[in-house]
Amino acid sequence: MTSPSSESARVAEQLRRAFEGDAWHGPALLELLEDVDATTAGARPLPRGHSIWELVLHVAAWDGAACRRLGGEKVQLTGAANFPVVPRPTEAAWRKTIAHAKRTHDVLVKTVAALPEARLRERVPGKKYDFHFMLHGIAQHELYHAGQIALLKKARSG
Repeated sequence: MTSPSSESARVAEQLRRAFEGDAWHGPALLELLEDVDATTAGARPLPRGHSIWELVLHVAAWDGAACRRLGGEKVQLTGAANFPVVPRPTEAAWRKTIAHAKRTHDVLVKTVAALPEARLRERVPGKKYDFHFMLHGIAQHELYHAGQIALLKKARSG
């Protein structure tokens, strides 16, 4: 496999791998969701933990926040913006949630891949860190929640 030529393309590829697949560590977020239905997505096998559905909405919210930050906005998600409210749990609503997460992530990956490398060193609006740090953090965030989803699936199946 050839390596992307620019740092922006390499970061975009890491974001893609964390979310879509072909990651070094094992299954990425979308790979873990392939066999998840609405009932499983909405379940709470851990009493004070988030559901899979909440985690997917949360990941999509932060992918969107990263895009907004790249667009120059000061963004800090709190409350329902950080963990959006889960809709009525139907299969159609679950598929819509996954499609929304995919679209949001695709926009982020394409935006990052097209960034001039100098933008990676610019400070994130309202933060003390640069875009390079933030974008690696977004990939780490997705992998962190993918691990939680893997555990929630195991807890649900017994």
